[in-house]
Amino acid sequence: MHGALEEWRPTVDETIESLLPRAADDAYLTEFFGEATYAYDSAAIESALSAPIWDLLDRGGKRWRAVLFLLLVDALGEDPEAYREYAAVPEILHNGTIIVDDVEDGATHRRGSRALHHVHGTDVALNAGNAMYFLPLKIITRNPAGLSAEARLAAYEMLTHELNRTHLGQGMDICWHNDKEVGVSEPEYLEMCACKTGCLGRIVARLAAIVTGSDDAEADLAAYAEEMAVAFQIADDVLDVEHAAEEGGAFGKGAGNDVREGKKTLMVIHAAEHAPPADVARLEELLWAEDNTDAEVRAVISILESAGSVEYARGAAEDLAASAKTHLAELDLAPEPTEKLAGFADFVVQREV
Repeated sequence: MHGALEEWRPTVDETIESLLPRAADDAYLTEFFGEATYAYDSAAIESALSAPIWDLLDRGGKRWRAVLFLLLVDALGEDPEAYREYAAVPEILHNGTIIVDDVEDGATHRRGSRALHHVHGTDVALNAGNAMYFLPLKIITRNPAGLSAEARLAAYEMLTHELNRTHLGQGMDICWHNDKEVGVSEPEYLEMCACKTGCLGRIVARLAAIVTGSDDAEADLAAYAEEMAVAFQIADDVLDVEHAAEEGGAFGKGAGNDVREGKKTLMVIHAAEHAPPADVARLEELLWAEDNTDAEVRAVISILESAGSVEYARGAAEDLAASAKTHLAELDLAPEPTEKLAGFADFVVQREV
């Protein structure tokens, strides 16, 4: 999968830059947003929108959602190049959620540098993040692939539905990590992931089906992408713990963030049900603390490991990835891209970064 990501990432970044240039001059603003009623301040817009957004994008990120969209289009028998602007939709949305999530979570770092709200200010970060929820709608309005009115309406309605559900997931997550006790059930946690992370995966798959006119494949592709995205979230939580443990206290650039933010991950939920009561009480105490020392982060990791919770979560992610692949078998897809789609499901749980 690394090969596909490396192959397509330059194209994805080039496409995003065509939609959101680094230099937001008057010509771009007029062409993309319409004539100003009075006068645009292009320098202010560039400083408050383009600069922070590209600050985040230039730090890295795998662009796997955009690449997955292109692979799905290929598997559905269409030329990915004809739909590459639509591949930017889930990628822009994803990065917008990252900016807003970091503000809401009080995150310190993102992709190896300080979180955007620490660099550009909370007001700029929130405005930029929120703008990235709406910019993708302009792609559908511009209609680069010449979609029918029915397809464009279906895309609008799908995005509205799925984006609403992402906020349900984020709402649950915020409420839980602001609660001292671990009172979340595993099904509730999985539903949170299905809304918060899974809906972005569903957007990728459903949009690919809609723009290619593959209505019959939409449900199975959405199920594949949702399960894979939930597996990705669980595996990401496991990686956060493993990286914090490996760095032995020099956590530096945000490693162990989930512990410091008091996140109720699947590992925490499992430990709350299976660890000794004294360990559960200590776990809740440390997750509730406003700040954690490196030693306290290590103490949380030790409780999770002793309860078998890290291994349990890893197994859950692997099971979801395996289940995701079964949905591909229900469809008549092109063999080579389908093999890559199956490889994506393996990639999300086997990656090390």
